[in-house]
Amino acid sequence: MNVKDIPQKEVFRYLGYHNTIPSETIQSVVIDCISELLNHCSIHHTYKIFDCTIQHTKIIIDNHVIIESKNLSKNLNECNQVILFAATLGVQADILLKKYSHIDMSKAVIMQAAAAAVIEEYCDQCQMEIEKTLAKQKLFLRPRFSPGYGDFDLIHQKDFITLLDCPRKIGLTLTNSFLLAPSKSVTAVMGISKTNKHCHIKGCEACTKTNCIFRRGDDAI
Repeated sequence: MNVKDIPQKEVFRYLGYHNTIPSETIQSVVIDCISELLNHCSIHHTYKIFDCTIQHTKIIIDNHVIIESKNLSKNLNECNQVILFAATLGVQADILLKKYSHIDMSKAVIMQAAAAAVIEEYCDQCQMEIEKTLAKQKLFLRPRFSPGYGDFDLIHQKDFITLLDCPRKIGLTLTNSFLLAPSKSVTAVMGISKTNKHCHIKGCEACTKTNCIFRRGDDAI
């Protein structure tokens, strides 16, 4: 990835600007932060396909991982396979965040937003590549759904870490409170379907189709 791949408007959104445009000074710092992240971070991902069974609100992955989630079961409706996915910016992102939190707090805030935008864009690009691979088999991919969304319990981070062998493959581990380390990392499940539901790659937050049966409702926030 390069700086042009990262949509600055996403960084602005994370900073709370919404429909307003920040000053040229802020825009310049945003570009600097994105450049620094891309130059210093070693970005990696891993994923694997598993069989799954949906029983009402219960999702069974790989015949032994059991997830109880109304929101996730709705998202995975009609899927009998899932992709477990993990990605990380690596420890370098945390080092940069810690550095600026000591010497320039305003830049540290922008660096946080930039790091969030970078990891999300990286995940989007990975997802598009996976979609291309599945398309050759006439299969379709549902949007990412991560532990911590709605009633998808954060405790299931440990299932991702174990099944994907994340510590060895991409250096991703868990804290005792089931948070990812390094912090700028993502785990997600993506359903594989034989029918194309035209789901937005970035998930429900970025989609305007409010009547979608796969959408996370207010109870999922």
